[in-house]
Amino acid sequence: MSAVAEEVRPALVVAPPGFMSDPALAAVLRALPRARLVGGAVRDTLAGLPVADVDLAVPEPPEQVVAALAAAGLKHAPTGLQHGTVTAISDHRGFEVTTLRRDVATDGRHAEVAWTDDWREDAARRDFSLNAMSMRPDGAVFDYFGGIADLHAGRVRFVGVPAARIAEDYLRVLRYFRFQARYGRVPPDQATRSALAEAVPGLGRLSVERVWSELKRILAVPDPVAAVALMQALGVLQAVLPGETDVTSLGRLVEAGGPADALLRLYVLHRPGLAAVTALAAHYKLSVAEAQVLEGLAGPAPDPAWTDDDLRRALAETPGEVLAPRAWVAEANRPGPAWAALRARIAAMPRPRFPLLGRDVVALGHSGPEVGRRLAAVRAWWMAGGCVVDARACRTWLANLA
Repeated sequence: MSAVAEEVRPALVVAPPGFMSDPALAAVLRALPRARLVGGAVRDTLAGLPVADVDLAVPEPPEQVVAALAAAGLKHAPTGLQHGTVTAISDHRGFEVTTLRRDVATDGRHAEVAWTDDWREDAARRDFSLNAMSMRPDGAVFDYFGGIADLHAGRVRFVGVPAARIAEDYLRVLRYFRFQARYGRVPPDQATRSALAEAVPGLGRLSVERVWSELKRILAVPDPVAAVALMQALGVLQAVLPGETDVTSLGRLVEAGGPADALLRLYVLHRPGLAAVTALAAHYKLSVAEAQVLEGLAGPAPDPAWTDDDLRRALAETPGEVLAPRAWVAEANRPGPAWAALRARIAAMPRPRFPLLGRDVVALGHSGPEVGRRLAAVRAWWMAGGCVVDARACRTWLANLA
């Protein structure tokens, strides 16, 4: 162990966060007594936010981590040994444990690393000061680059020279905007702005999967509008979202209280239309489910002036969980007080179900294509009447159909 790592005093001591009492986590920490919490677990603990993931770092190399876990009766999974990461499995749950590292070489996408036992050296390779803190299980926080002050000030600041840190991994451009959207309350300084803008050509070196992963997280924060507007001003948005964008409509959606749904916000921001949805989904290699959500948003919007009959007809064709987001899209383009009432009506109205099946037509002696033709005719009559006619009336109309 280096003298540097031993002599540094904690910058702050807080009450251990509640999740530290988790028996599964405690078992891992007993096996790795020099482990510290790192990254988001420390940042969000200090920010008073819920902690989603608990990641640990240790000064021991991976093979010693594996041996210590085995000696404690814990299983492990070698999830990223080339990067020094082992997943400790405790009570059927996984906790990522990463050996302290220093960068040997980087190419803008990947880094070659070497192990170290120096906590400051490991913190120096992290992207932002608010992500470079570590915490012992007793609540002692180590802050080598002013992360505590930056977090309290709402300042997202690169560790070191912004341009140099971005050149190590161009994904840090998008990560900057994600953290700015979530934690930032002050704009970036000129050096950071310049570094972000100058790095735009490097974004083309990133895989679309990595780009979409970050863009999705940016759009899912409670209010991404200021960060997205900054992306646009610096040319970043145009690089990752080709075509026209409409930050104003995104702002109206957020102001109206629209859900923090990344796909809904992507659609409002980009407004691709039905013809371009397929291309957008292909560009980002979206999952089938994600592509279907975008396709649903591209359909005809509901109208606040609809009667109940109109609304039932729409619900007979399209479920409410698709119609309601379309209403948010429409409100982002044409704001007004009537949309909330329309969404309430959509939520309250049961979805009508056409009461006949093909067998009802077959029972009258019809077969082949005639079954589908007659069933469609009855359904059209049922729809025209507002989708309220019951099965008996539908059968009577069917029987009288020429």
